[in-house]
Amino acid sequence: MLTQGQVDFYHAHGYLRIPEVFTPEETDQLSKEMDRLVEDWAFTSPGWNGPWRLAYMDPETEKKSKLTAMHDLHFYSVAWMRAATNGRLAKALSQLLGSNVELHHTTMHIKPPQTGHPFPMHQDNPFYGHQDGRFIDVLVHLDDTFHENGEIRFLDGSHKMGHLDHITETEEGPCSPHLPTDQFHLEDTVAVPAKAGDVVLFCIDTVHGSYINQTKKPRRLVRMGYRDPQNRQEYGQSMGRPGVMVSGYRERKEGDELLPIA
Repeated sequence: MLTQGQVDFYHAHGYLRIPEVFTPEETDQLSKEMDRLVEDWAFTSPGWNGPWRLAYMDPETEKKSKLTAMHDLHFYSVAWMRAATNGRLAKALSQLLGSNVELHHTTMHIKPPQTGHPFPMHQDNPFYGHQDGRFIDVLVHLDDTFHENGEIRFLDGSHKMGHLDHITETEEGPCSPHLPTDQFHLEDTVAVPAKAGDVVLFCIDTVHGSYINQTKKPRRLVRMGYRDPQNRQEYGQSMGRPGVMVSGYRERKEGDELLPIA
């Protein structure tokens, strides 16, 4: 699935775009299922909170900015279950993580039109903390992305810094994890635009963010997280829940018990 050059690029830079992982027909079906899930199950909210918002948006825009989200689409839609276990994607992940690959979660991220939620500079580890960097997030693109609708952006090579401390508390109380806005800047990142059907994947420790959606159409992505099953989770989203093996075998280590069934 991947050339040695692509494998080397991922390990050097911490991210990789893979074009046309999903066919136009598959992408169209996933898009229709996404629209149905938004109508039936997803929720729209102001999104992540914290002082970073006014560093990224003027006060008027900040009041209007929203995010449409939903966890675990593969529990609701067979199309998204097939996407999460896609053989071409699983092959690529096994080249980057090793032969054993476990699905951890799927999460919808939609930036609504014109004031769609930007994302501050952050790593994903604070949201679902794991022991090490053997965890890859995959962004499935249902729409073409570019600067005006807030394509994903990466701080090149930042995965090599390992897990970083994030801001999670302010004088007003808890806030969404993010890196200090005076030390980490979106303008220092590399933009990775993509086409519908492409995936962009990155290490759990790669620093990333995105600008606001300024267009009249939503920007629709689904993040799917995968790990080496021996990279044990320590806290956060889906903690303690086993995932589906998409490649290889769940090897048993000393002290491991059978997975819970209830």
